[in-house]
Formats: sequence, structure tokens, C-alpha cells
Amino acid sequence: MEGYKQVILLRMDLKLPPGKAHAQVAHASVGSLVKSHKDDIKKWQSEGMKKIVLKVKDLDELLQYKEKAEDMGLICALIEDAGKTVVEPGTITCLGIGPDKEEKIDKITGNLKMV
Repeated sequence: MEGYKQVILLRMDLKLPPGKAHAQVAHASVGSLVKSHKDDIKKWQSEGMKKIVLKVKDLDELLQYKEKAEDMGLICALIEDAGKTVVEPGTITCLGIGPDKEEKIDKITGNLKMV
């Protein structure tokens, strides 16, 4: 059986406080989930909803991964902060990808390190 997972890419250059980073990661996870196909969601849920948070150095790298993921047909959710606390309004903080087949996601993000 092929595994399913979701990944969230978090920008390290923003140096977000832990609570802020966690909230942004949650936004990316939910944002990507609600755009996903119901069959992928069901398979992912049945396997325990595996999700991994990975580091990207900056906005340019984040957007490169977004383009690669979309080119592979993966569902993505780009998160822009409202700017009410730590960062300026409209700051892109992270990217949710999937849930989808692990093999498909790993082709794009498999070289990134975990947060």
C-alpha cells in the first residue's frame, strides 16, 4: 500500500517565534487539506495523517518548491500572514503541500531538512 503524507515548508529567514511558526504551519496544513481531493484525504486520514515540517531558507526557495509541486499536480496552499503580530501584512510564511502520495511529494521535497 502506498503511503500518504502532507508537508509544510517553513521559511527560516523570518526567524518566527515558536508560537507564531506553529500557527503558520497549522494554517498551511488546513489550507492545503481543504483544497485536496476527498479520496486523498480519506487515505491520508486512514494512515494517521502523517505531516512533516521542512525548512526552506527564504521566499525565493519557497516559491521554487511551490512551482515544482504544482507542476507535479500537487495541491498547495501558500500562506500570507495578516500582519497583526510579528511580520508585515502579506508576508508569505509557509507552504502546505498535499496530502498526496509520499513518493510524489518526496520527489520534490525529499532533500529538505526537518524543522
